[in-house]
Amino acid sequence: MPELFIELRSEEIPARMQKRASDDLCRLVTDGLTAAGLEFGETETLATPRRIALSVAGLAKTTPDIKEERKGPRTDAPEKAIEGFLKSAGVSLEDCEVVESKKGSFYLANIAKPGRPTPDVVAELVPDVINKFPWPKSMRWGAGSLRWVRPLQSIITTFGGKVVPFEIGTLISGNKTVGHRFLSKGDVRVKGLKDYKYNLHLANVVVDPLERSDTIRSDANKLARRHKLQLVEDEALIHETAGLVEWPVVLIGSFDKSFLDVPPEVIIASIKSHQKCFALRDKAGDLASRYLMVSNLLATDGGKKIIEGNNRVIAARLADAKFFWDQDKKHSLEERLGELEAITFHAKLGNQRQRVSRIEKLAGEIARVIGADPQKAELAARLCKSDLVTGMVGEFPELQGIMGGHYARAEGLDEDVAHAIAEHYKPQGPSDSMPDGKVAQAVALADKIDTLLGFWAIDEKPTGSKDPYALRRAALGVIRILLECELRFLLVDGLVPAHSRIIGSGLVEAQSCAETGTWRSHPVPASLLELLGFFADRLKVHLRDQGARHDLIDAVFSHGDQDDLLIIVKRVNALGNFLETEDGTNLLAGVKRATNILRIEEKNEAEKPPTRRVDMTGKPEANLLVQNEEKALNRAVSVAVINARKAVSDENFEAAMQSLAKLRLPVDAFFDKVTVNADNPNFRENRLRLLNMIRAATLEVADFSRIEG
Repeated sequence: MPELFIELRSEEIPARMQKRASDDLCRLVTDGLTAAGLEFGETETLATPRRIALSVAGLAKTTPDIKEERKGPRTDAPEKAIEGFLKSAGVSLEDCEVVESKKGSFYLANIAKPGRPTPDVVAELVPDVINKFPWPKSMRWGAGSLRWVRPLQSIITTFGGKVVPFEIGTLISGNKTVGHRFLSKGDVRVKGLKDYKYNLHLANVVVDPLERSDTIRSDANKLARRHKLQLVEDEALIHETAGLVEWPVVLIGSFDKSFLDVPPEVIIASIKSHQKCFALRDKAGDLASRYLMVSNLLATDGGKKIIEGNNRVIAARLADAKFFWDQDKKHSLEERLGELEAITFHAKLGNQRQRVSRIEKLAGEIARVIGADPQKAELAARLCKSDLVTGMVGEFPELQGIMGGHYARAEGLDEDVAHAIAEHYKPQGPSDSMPDGKVAQAVALADKIDTLLGFWAIDEKPTGSKDPYALRRAALGVIRILLECELRFLLVDGLVPAHSRIIGSGLVEAQSCAETGTWRSHPVPASLLELLGFFADRLKVHLRDQGARHDLIDAVFSHGDQDDLLIIVKRVNALGNFLETEDGTNLLAGVKRATNILRIEEKNEAEKPPTRRVDMTGKPEANLLVQNEEKALNRAVSVAVINARKAVSDENFEAAMQSLAKLRLPVDAFFDKVTVNADNPNFRENRLRLLNMIRAATLEVADFSRIEG
């Protein structure tokens, strides 16, 4: 079946827009084809700095014939209503039938639309797509009204290898494009995707962005190895440079070794942000005074002039970076604290200096709990934001924290303190590493917890898909630090005093501290209760992403007052392992059976007057246990409750599960031989109490009724 091929060629499209533009072109065209009733097969998008292209395979030559019956107004309806119906249906009154119904006579239009040639549909569709294209920014040029990201220079539209003719602005669609701006001359004729790729490759254009990325990655590694160096991997930069060139050529340049006195992160950031170049390391892992660049030109001199020009620009940029480094070191981080007052953190939460004071106290409290040095944690927290007012971070905001660590080392501060300053933003995403060391972990936790407490106190919580302050990421960061670093930290113990400091600062209205509930028998402010619920939701999402069963998570969370995240995970893991055993599977079935019986009986009892209700919560009376199976179950449950409770208290959840496992055989025997709803009401009540003991025993670990299966 014929292929539709489109290329829209313009002046240079920004690299960051190319992927989205390709996707938008595919979406708009395929939506238009679908609306016209056309089915299609595979699609493929391509993009370079000067063009976006789309291939749609498997299209029919014509749209399908349409036959439709459309019910109209009653025959005695107002004339204007009838005229409106005829106009919308595209028929005359003579083309309509009169149909009788219980509600009277009405018009029925039989609409028959013959199929249209697909090229006619495309000739209308492509101009409409161009006019409606959702560029983040677009421009007009010349005297026309057409808008595009950059001046649009040519349009290819072919169907089955033949041109689909149409005009838009001053452009006429055709089957010709051009190759590389400098390495190719003349037009390139195109019929479809296959010869488009082939012919443009001959014209020094690699149209597939993934192929350009692969070429850059491969050639960069080969060139680095040739010079006995290692490429500093940067996938984002590889894809960005692939969006800047049509014919990638990797070259190697150099800069003066004296610049290596500047921290390596600064050099990497400088050559990346200003020149889109890749850093290199030597065999020892130290930064080398060489770098890689990606040229869009296969130069006759082997790239010598390109390298010389780039070296001059790189030298100037690194000279600026060295100037910032030298100037910033003239003032200590402590001396810069006053300047933080000029940086507003949030209008309702004060400036960075006020925030640093809160983080300092919280970091010390957390350090004492997790076993870090409180004095080092407090010092690191006090200085962790000072680099925000340095010239280097002003030039390279992505280096905040990292530069603080370098400045701390330069002024001779303790390595733990410098390291904590450098890593206190970690983790910044699901794949980022953890802060290394207890001091760094204490400061990182304090920074994130203060952020969350502050925004909850001023009621600026995430809503739906909106999270402008990255609060979900902050909560996930707290969760990951506690779990992956195996830190025992009760959230409430850290949150309550920190929340009180925010309220006591006078920045937040005191009403947000109103007590509306309790947590482990302590009064807790409303905003704090909501934040604890938010942590619980984020933990559930995190555990599910790690492969934990959602029902096991719910079973553990049903205990309430859960704020020791490490213990929650241990419970979930122990429960999951237990349920994978035969004892666990069979006990779960027995417990769910007991719970279902109790739920039904509790509902029935609730409908009776209070004086006639059966008490299922007491201990079974020994003299009413008449069958051996219920006697054995009573003994087993009594022992299991004691052992499970002790094991849970010792945080030995595997032992708690082993205690419950011993209930499996007596529970099975009980349900096989004993009738719970006995005719004797005393026996019935006693046996319901026994079932309640089974439920209570398992509740020491988790709510088994929430477990599926």
